[in-house]
Amino acid sequence: MSLKTIIAALTLTVSLQAPIMAQDHSNMHHGSADAATPAGDTSPSSKAFAEANARMHKGMDIAFTGNADADFVRGMIAHHQGAIDMAKVELEYGKDEQLRKLAEDIIKAQEGEIKMMKEWLSNNGG
Repeated sequence: MSLKTIIAALTLTVSLQAPIMAQDHSNMHHGSADAATPAGDTSPSSKAFAEANARMHKGMDIAFTGNADADFVRGMIAHHQGAIDMAKVELEYGKDEQLRKLAEDIIKAQEGEIKMMKEWLSNNGG
């Protein structure tokens, strides 16, 4: 296969992927009202998961400082809160006892880790 053929194939592949990638990016609303609209099913549990996801992503959209430790902790607090929020949706709507127990364990663990991270930020100028 010639170099021209390879380049043409790559160009075609990229040009076909660009609209898909743009569409995927347009679905990431970063905290807008539309971000809480679930893709697919629109039942109460799906709406609750979409809202939790939108809050988490908005909270993780931090201004980075260049301090990897502080940036990690600041982003992870929102991430862990998102896990708590999703676990609460499971407890409200889920039926599987094993998953409900997991959700309870997640809430307990993540709350403890959030507390530790907030203390770390407080003690380290964050």
